Amino acid sequence: MRIAGTNIPDQKRLEIALTYIYGIGRWAALDILSRAQVPPSKLPKELKSEEIGRIREELEKKYKVEGELRRETLFNIKRLKDIGSYRGTRHLRGLPVRGQRTKTNSRTRRGNVRKTMGSGKRKLEKK
Repeated sequence: MRIAGTNIPDQKRLEIALTYIYGIGRWAALDILSRAQVPPSKLPKELKSEEIGRIREELEKKYKVEGELRRETLFNIKRLKDIGSYRGTRHLRGLPVRGQRTKTNSRTRRGNVRKTMGSGKRKLEKK
């Protein structure tokens, strides 16, 4: 089954399967299902076409998902870079944006770049 351009797994409960859509978490999935009057414990392969239609309708009405949401976040980051804000410069340099320390613990943003002296050194061959 496809909703919002994403394949939904058939073997998982509906409340979990909807979280495969970018921008939909657990609580949003439960909210969508309650508004569409579909039980969360149902499997996606058991859904009727009218229930699928109600879920799609609720999703489109209230939430930004997938491409639209990704585009919006990219535009927000681009705006921060363009105005030259502190957060924008952190994005440009590839450093943590939200105030984390950078002496250690920023491996995710920087990659595995070691700044200490002996870490990147080649070991000499023994004679």
